[in-house]
Amino acid sequence: MNTKTLKEPVDTDIVDTKDTTMPNQKDITIFLVDDDPIYLKSLELQFLQNPDLKVKSFLTGEACIEQMSIKPDIVILDYILNDNNKEAMDGIRTLLKIKNLSPGTQVIMLSSEEDVEVVTNSLKLGAFNYVVKNANTFLKLKGCIKKILGLYSKEKELIVWNW
Repeated sequence: MNTKTLKEPVDTDIVDTKDTTMPNQKDITIFLVDDDPIYLKSLELQFLQNPDLKVKSFLTGEACIEQMSIKPDIVILDYILNDNNKEAMDGIRTLLKIKNLSPGTQVIMLSSEEDVEVVTNSLKLGAFNYVVKNANTFLKLKGCIKKILGLYSKEKELIVWNW
């Protein structure tokens, strides 16, 4: 009879999905990605009102991907990124690259596109949420970010209480 030894779990087996500690309230990095420079700047100014956020803005998915070594906590990503340059990566390709490079980074898709299939596809491919651009966009984004931070807090609790 062949008996196998089961390895007991060890405290060090618990690893954050980003291979770093969870962000503190005062250590949250957000990437904003939109090919409309005016819209991007307005979002950036709204987020910069919170001194606890580190905000970096990008006009292309390629520029965002180049900075993924920073491992942002959240990326707010426009769905249609190639209006100005048809050769540029669109939001879905950028989303896939972000999730490949930093699986723990939460991505919120942002678009004026209201097609249910587009929303569903974005979520299936790893987006945390999908926000439609309108007068309430910033409030909706703040709500999504609060949910993400709440999940980080719950994950911290689980890690602390399961050892």
